[in-house]
Amino acid sequence: MNMDYKKKAETLFCEGYNCAQAVFLTFAEELGMERETALKLSSSFGGGMGGLREVCGAVSGMFMTAGLVKGYTGKKVPEEKAAHYARLQRMAEEFKKENGSIICRELLGLAKGETPMPQERTKEYYKKRPCGELCGCAAAIVARELGLFQE
Repeated sequence: MNMDYKKKAETLFCEGYNCAQAVFLTFAEELGMERETALKLSSSFGGGMGGLREVCGAVSGMFMTAGLVKGYTGKKVPEEKAAHYARLQRMAEEFKKENGSIICRELLGLAKGETPMPQERTKEYYKKRPCGELCGCAAAIVARELGLFQE
């Protein structure tokens, strides 16, 4: 619990986890979810949702964490749903303000329709990708918005 969330998310990404996994795992175990379950649940959201380069996986990880902490469970809960969606929209807007977009391909400067497959994680890979920093940014937003501050 003493490790800085931003740094932890960046480290997890640099260890080889995808962007969604890096952000979600930063919080999931501390919030009571088993590590393997957290990794499996978030595995499909890397690369802008399965490599489609749509919504950034760090943003998806941020949203999954928000759901775990503040999500609703009822079927007919319009007020809770509205409040939750408003929270997610604030978080997305903050991420967008800090990074210019919440869309993976835009963050990486890729052309529409360009969906490269996962690449080997080398020093060159990390030099040309802002993903580690984006994971750190998302984790910091989660901590601020959801009040998950470390001791």
